[in-house]
This record gives sequence, structure tokens and C-alpha cells, in this order.
Amino acid sequence: MWTPSRSVQIWLYRQPADLRKSFDGLSALAKQQLGENPISGAVFVFVNRRRTQMRCLYFDGDGYCLWSKRLERGRFQVRWSSAHKASLDMSTLRLLVEGIEPESVRRFKRYQPRQSNEVRLQL
Repeated sequence: MWTPSRSVQIWLYRQPADLRKSFDGLSALAKQQLGENPISGAVFVFVNRRRTQMRCLYFDGDGYCLWSKRLERGRFQVRWSSAHKASLDMSTLRLLVEGIEPESVRRFKRYQPRQSNEVRLQL
């Protein structure tokens, strides 16, 4: 199982994505729609309209990596929004990948360093 470090920035594209796109198409989405630099090392998460496929694109220093998952049954618990992007933390991404609805999980307080005024995922 691929697991990025806890400190990596993770961006969820909050619109349905055409997952026939591969490295170049998804990196263009990250740059044009999300306004982020696709070679920054951040992870960009895309989900198709039916919410049965997910792709994660990231740049690992010398090239792009693409992680994919297609569900045989069920859907990823992602809600579409007019906001194009939302920032995720690693634990929320893991919940989404495992098919758990993040808003149904009770979270206890933990130390987190201050963050800038970015949009946090509100599912």
C-alpha cells in the first residue's frame, strides 16, 4: 500500500474528474483548476462522477506517480462542491480510500501546528 508522509499537502478536487486522463491531463487539472503547482510534491486526489474510481497524482522528485483504485462495489464518500478544492489530512484520505464517511467518525483533539487560512475538508 502506498502511504505518503503525514506532512505532505493533500488536495481533493471537489468536482467530478474524467479519469481517462493520465499524468499530463491530471497535472493540467491540478495547475489550471486547483491553481497549484503539480511538481510541488503535494498529492492531488481526483474522483470520477460515479464515485467508483479514485486517482492520486504526486511528483516524487524525478517524475510523476499515479495511484489508482477502482471499486467493484460501493462508492467513495466524496461530496461535490462549488469550491474546486479542499485540503485533506492523511487520516481523512485513508478514511475515503477505505470507504468510511469522514463526517461519521468521531475525532478527538490532537495537537496540530497552526495552518494558514486554507479550506479544510468539510464533508
